Amino acid sequence: MSGQGTIERRRPGRAAAARPASGRAASPPGARHGSRLSRLLGSSAVQALLVLVALVWITPLAGLLLSSLRSERDNAAGGWWTALADPSQLSLDNYGALLEDSGIAAAFGNTVLISVPATVLVVGIAALAGYAFAWLDFPGRDGIFLVVVGLLVVPVQVGLLPVAKLFGAVGLFGTIAGVVLFHVAYGLPFAVFLLRNYFAEIPREMLEAARMDGGSEWRIFFRLVLPLGRPAIASLAIFQFLWVWNDMLVALLFADSGSQPLTVALQSQIRQFGSNIGVLAPGAFLSLVVPLVVFFAFQRHFVQGVMAGSVK
Repeated sequence: MSGQGTIERRRPGRAAAARPASGRAASPPGARHGSRLSRLLGSSAVQALLVLVALVWITPLAGLLLSSLRSERDNAAGGWWTALADPSQLSLDNYGALLEDSGIAAAFGNTVLISVPATVLVVGIAALAGYAFAWLDFPGRDGIFLVVVGLLVVPVQVGLLPVAKLFGAVGLFGTIAGVVLFHVAYGLPFAVFLLRNYFAEIPREMLEAARMDGGSEWRIFFRLVLPLGRPAIASLAIFQFLWVWNDMLVALLFADSGSQPLTVALQSQIRQFGSNIGVLAPGAFLSLVVPLVVFFAFQRHFVQGVMAGSVK
């Protein structure tokens, strides 16, 4: 009895020793790493460094904006920083002349007609395929997914000539539809790979409970999977839109003069006018401001998608 009483008296001591001194349960390693990262980012030195990096990145953007608001004569007379001391140099005349140019205006519209459908189609098809590869059983699922992963290493230059011959045979060469299809085809492997891995992290019990409640696969996909995958989908949409909007190689090869986007139109201005800052500066800033607006509009979802899975 005395030995048993000694054991019983020792048990509370061991349990108390296993708990932290504060009496609270120990935090998981991921939470501790996350708190240390938060403290590091909150330090004054790191914040000052981030401000310095932001200024370094913003300076060329400010220079491009001021150059686009100055006349050709003012740009030839001195650097863009002279406009800070003489704001009278700034006007919207360059933008007015640029928008009156039917070629540039049409190229801007073509860029929108290429970028938006290519982004929507890639995100929509990849979301459906990602859910199928993650949670549906069908013959050859793993083999097909390995083929999709293998397509990630295929460079875009490999398909330029064969696709050009194919588009020429079916009448898509030199059209907006042909450029969109090319971007969709080469954007899908990465998109499917990304969303499949993200959807696979959804708890199986949640999907099984939805099926037991009578939910169909379509209902589960639209009502459960898509809301849970919104951070990854938003990140993918931003990446795809930026890639297509800033592309010049594919558009230079597959678009004709009537379907060329803004990047090709500005490149043709360089060949024709040399250093025509009055056209290139406002055109380049106009091409830059749209991706910035898209990024800042979805930055919260973008950060969530990038950080997803970093802290368990």
